Amino acid sequence: MSTSPYLESIRNHIRLNGFSLRTEKSYLFWIKRFILFSGKRHPEQMGDNEVIQFLTWLSAEKHVAINTQKVALNAIVFLYKQIVKRELGELGFRRASKQRRLPIVLSPSEIAKILDVIKPKYRIIIQLLYGSGLRVIVVKFFWRVIKPLFSVHLLSELVLNNRSLNANVRNCKT
Repeated sequence: MSTSPYLESIRNHIRLNGFSLRTEKSYLFWIKRFILFSGKRHPEQMGDNEVIQFLTWLSAEKHVAINTQKVALNAIVFLYKQIVKRELGELGFRRASKQRRLPIVLSPSEIAKILDVIKPKYRIIIQLLYGSGLRVIVVKFFWRVIKPLFSVHLLSELVLNNRSLNANVRNCKT
């Protein structure tokens, strides 16, 4: 997929400033969406009014969550401060009102039922996730690091030989 030279220059600026890869992807997504929303006009040709229209559109038409709108705002402020080298004025846009959804939390008995049906070679991953409160994305990252170091066989042996770990996870209170 080809990308514009302008977006590539923004990507390079973000990388040179040491932003995380997730921030880079997020900012580029929102900057591109802002440009497309504005009819592919260059950000230097746009100003406060277009930013206000975009952020209001996200809230009124797309019904995005509050934090989603904040990320879009941060990306656009970054674009104008760091790339275009121009300050945005007072942005009186409609704020998003959609609240975050609360996460679904399983009870210890529900987790015990799940652990009972999971194959032993995968059980340690689920035990780490639940027992330490890690998010799925963190476990995926660690799994990429751990997998080359340990075979799945070794991990399953750790689970089978460590009954206390199984008992601790089942007795864990949330």
